[in-house]
Amino acid sequence: MKTCNSNRLQQLIELFSEYGKTENNGVTRLSLSDEDIAARKKFQELCEEIELTVTYDDMGNMYATLAGKQNLPPIVIGSHLDSVIKGGRFDGVLGVLTALEAVYTIKEENIELDYPITIVNFTNEEGARFEPSLMASGVLSGKFDKTKMIASTDKNGIPFAQALNESGFEGLKENRLKEASAYIELHIEQGPVLERKNLDIGVVEGVLGMVCYEISVYGESNHAGTTPISMRKDPMFTTANMIADMQKQLQRLDSDLVYTIGRMNAYPNIHTVIPSEVTFTLEARHRDPGVIAEVTRMVEELPGNINGCSIKSTRLWDRDTVDFNEGVVNAVEYACKELGYKENRMYSGAGHDAQFIASYIPSAMIFVPSVNGYSHREDELTSYKDCAKGANVLLNAVLKLCLEKVSK
Repeated sequence: MKTCNSNRLQQLIELFSEYGKTENNGVTRLSLSDEDIAARKKFQELCEEIELTVTYDDMGNMYATLAGKQNLPPIVIGSHLDSVIKGGRFDGVLGVLTALEAVYTIKEENIELDYPITIVNFTNEEGARFEPSLMASGVLSGKFDKTKMIASTDKNGIPFAQALNESGFEGLKENRLKEASAYIELHIEQGPVLERKNLDIGVVEGVLGMVCYEISVYGESNHAGTTPISMRKDPMFTTANMIADMQKQLQRLDSDLVYTIGRMNAYPNIHTVIPSEVTFTLEARHRDPGVIAEVTRMVEELPGNINGCSIKSTRLWDRDTVDFNEGVVNAVEYACKELGYKENRMYSGAGHDAQFIASYIPSAMIFVPSVNGYSHREDELTSYKDCAKGANVLLNAVLKLCLEKVSK
């Protein structure tokens, strides 16, 4: 088994944490911002220093390729360089940097591979500047329409198309990732499971299916001090009772079901006025489509009227569970066992570019532990030791796939 240079990987992580660094040691590196462009330029510079061929496609995705001995579809590894506002130093970027470190090691040890190895940096994974998230991988996989995506604007009204053009990273459609022998994405877990179970690596088998509803409760607005309780149509108390009842029903479905009331708005949102409307979201995630169907049934069978308030539910969006390729997942698990790392097969509750890429390329993911399960915040942390373990698993999974002739 081969191991990466942990000191060099640490230096890479610390170097890239300077691009968009925030006062509390996080990063704000929105897609195609000055900070993201600077990180992209450094990434390209480092790749070209070791004689990788760097190209971009029409969505700004970056590809840095180490040639193989044979003309085979590449093994692709990587993730994304962009972040959310005041995010962490590891989310996304760690997948790119461990991929770079793996290639450094392959070249340093003069390992000759039949397969080309391509490091990818996907554009606008976070969707923090231009909605939606997973924009570029969604276009590559045919999940999103490019025309609609490039028309997406940021809060200043700048379209994605303009930002991409001005960034210098707009390439040709013909450079898109069209085929590959495998894709492996390393990422921080963004949850507490690995740390709580004292595990080194998450061997990711897929991405959970989910459904999200917006539920509106309409009542009657009036003065908060002069309207007797018995004469009110109060959507806030009705909503509170609905949520409590929903929680009881959801708890009975399955212990692995995760569900969230993530957004709530009251109108007119004045403390002296009984609300006229309360709107909230309910999101649920689970591997089994049957459990998601039960959540759907529960919402869609809500009564039209409760306590004089009318109820309306709208399905905002959903996704099916994505199962990764068993052969690529097994290669990741094999690398863990050979390295003596404690691993856990698991599904991702969060979305990643891999869920779209998996629709046309055999894919898998590697998770490394997140301290306290924190992510999308400035104090996000994964120990450098765990980062190095992830890089070692990535490297050896790639070598295992090369030995197995995955394209056959």
